[in-house]
Amino acid sequence: MKVRKLIILVAAFTLLCGSVAYADTVSQKLRLLINTKSQDADGAIVADNKVYISSQVISDKLQAIVIKDDGKVSVFKPNVHMVTNSGSDIFADVKQGKVKFNTFIQVDSLRPDINALKLTIANPYGEETLLEQRKSGDSDFPDGKNDFWITMKDLSYNFESAGAYTLRFAVKVKGESSFTVISEKTINSK
Repeated sequence: MKVRKLIILVAAFTLLCGSVAYADTVSQKLRLLINTKSQDADGAIVADNKVYISSQVISDKLQAIVIKDDGKVSVFKPNVHMVTNSGSDIFADVKQGKVKFNTFIQVDSLRPDINALKLTIANPYGEETLLEQRKSGDSDFPDGKNDFWITMKDLSYNFESAGAYTLRFAVKVKGESSFTVISEKTINSK
């Protein structure tokens, strides 16, 4: 009886290990480069001579909105431009210290309906600060619009360290629980 169980157990392990080895030869991980920057190892694979890229990589790295619904995946890449200005001066570089500025954002082709938007800034060490947030129902929220211009409120921010600061504009699609970054702009502090 013990011999029979041992034979069945060995056969099961042989089939399992063989299946894993076969699956490994059928799919192959790729090194994914976006704008010449290497991404994580789980970003793309080749299976049956087709390349598959993670929807999370598409969303994060290409700043696109990815919606998975009813057996389909929809990808939306709105056209977004951000301009920072202090008084009448448009800038991308600042001196270290406190700067009063606002951000003008132009959005074209934003197909999904959104119910919130926000602007954040990350310092050179990656620490992110919320600068402004708006939600559906606010008087200055672009409800139901695919194309809109929006000027964020004037604010003062302390560029205390030298380096690259990253402004991030994110939206929350109706029915989703998290924000998706759809545009970034770099401000260099010297």
